[in-house]
Amino acid sequence: MAQGSGDRGDRGDRGDGPPQYVRIGNALLAITEDAIYVGIAVLLTVSAGALLISAANGLTGLADTAASEVVLLVLDRLLLVFIVVELLFAVRVILGKREVVAEPFLVVGIIASIKEIIVLSVEAADYVGKDAKFIHSIVEVGVLGVLVVVLAGAALMLRAKEREPQEGDNLASAEAKKDSDALTGRG
Repeated sequence: MAQGSGDRGDRGDRGDGPPQYVRIGNALLAITEDAIYVGIAVLLTVSAGALLISAANGLTGLADTAASEVVLLVLDRLLLVFIVVELLFAVRVILGKREVVAEPFLVVGIIASIKEIIVLSVEAADYVGKDAKFIHSIVEVGVLGVLVVVLAGAALMLRAKEREPQEGDNLASAEAKKDSDALTGRG
């Protein structure tokens, strides 16, 4: 029997967790993953800066072109900045929590859809009298509007789900039971 217990001691940390080479591999992968996310964050930051500069340069063309075209161009670029910043937030959350969070991507989808609705609405005004192009633009605006509502609903459901207690959380279960008892008059 003493020999059996000695064999366990010779195995090292196998009973307590993964072998050391697995822990080292996981650490190297985590560092690599963080480096990639930081690279993505840097590129997103540079992209946002370039889009802001581009939007500012678009304002200087006000004298040469129609005001509606300049405003549309600037609005288009600024909405792209919002999308890039929201993606940057998603990367930051991924780095902080070590998990992918869906909400920033839903917001990106909403902003991108609204951006396209604005652009298509302005373009649709030029298509009045051109039946096929006008109808196509209006249908596309309608589909994008439905998409915005669906994405917003998904974001609301996600937030509601995040507020619910976890299934295995005993403290949350006890709190829910106490709240239930208080409502029914048992507490």
